[in-house]
Amino acid sequence: MSDGDARLVVGASRRLEGQLRALGDQRIVFFAGLPGTGKSLLVHQLAHLGDQVGRHIQLMQWDVARPAFEASSAGRRYPLANGVTHPVIRKAAGLWARRALSDWDRQNPGPENLLIGETPFVGNRFAELARPLDDAAEPLLGAASCRFAIAVPSAEVRRFLEAERERRAAHPLHPREREDAPPHVLRDLWRDLAGVASRLGISASALADETAGPRRAAGAEGGAGDASIPYDPVVYRRVYERILRHRHADVVDLDAILPTRELSVYDFAVAVPDLAPTQAEAVEFIREVEQRYPDLGTLAAEIAHWWE
Repeated sequence: MSDGDARLVVGASRRLEGQLRALGDQRIVFFAGLPGTGKSLLVHQLAHLGDQVGRHIQLMQWDVARPAFEASSAGRRYPLANGVTHPVIRKAAGLWARRALSDWDRQNPGPENLLIGETPFVGNRFAELARPLDDAAEPLLGAASCRFAIAVPSAEVRRFLEAERERRAAHPLHPREREDAPPHVLRDLWRDLAGVASRLGISASALADETAGPRRAAGAEGGAGDASIPYDPVVYRRVYERILRHRHADVVDLDAILPTRELSVYDFAVAVPDLAPTQAEAVEFIREVEQRYPDLGTLAAEIAHWWE
């Protein structure tokens, strides 16, 4: 058994393995969803499955691209605030992602190439990839060969993922696990998304009564939120389907707990180079955002309604 085979745990769910193998036939696959919904595990597993059949894998991930913007000479003007990425950085990263996608397509034309990405969307994290725009990336994003797979864990799997996040924070198997959002942030982001669902008219029994009072605007990482709103996979899926109404979207139901106790989703046995902005690109796109939004308050207001 190869190292890559040893890292494949998706075989514990034949249905999920079959769905991932079908996605692996595409040219571009983005896993969409909140932090703590299994996106990184699905990226990891699809990369190894793709490698088995001779695909050349590259990754596009928010957590890899974002630090390059923040560390750039222009990005240092926009530091984190209470652990939250500055709106200028979020917007610049989204604009870069569209051009990086079209550059990747031009430079990797063969059918053996597969781009796998993560698109959190919440708080305008790569949300530009969901929006139809008149540029070179749009035909790629709108093509049937580009799939946005919404990772939807069941309530039981979601509880397991939160518990694993807590455990890995204390005993990480990989250095990057220390940077993962802690469980309380995962719950805050879910409550934010429930507020978005309310604004979109998406309801289910799990949502709190509308008379309970206004909820905090979505997109912030943290905050008290409304503890009366439990995670609801149906509401969660419907919000992301609405966001992806201009894209080819698939739902990946995660209803089985996979044997991941000794596996880090950041530990690959196959070559998976990341698409990341150069210093020059980071500066270029930050300056573009500054030119588009001389009043940063306008940008902040736009990002506060990222789902639109």
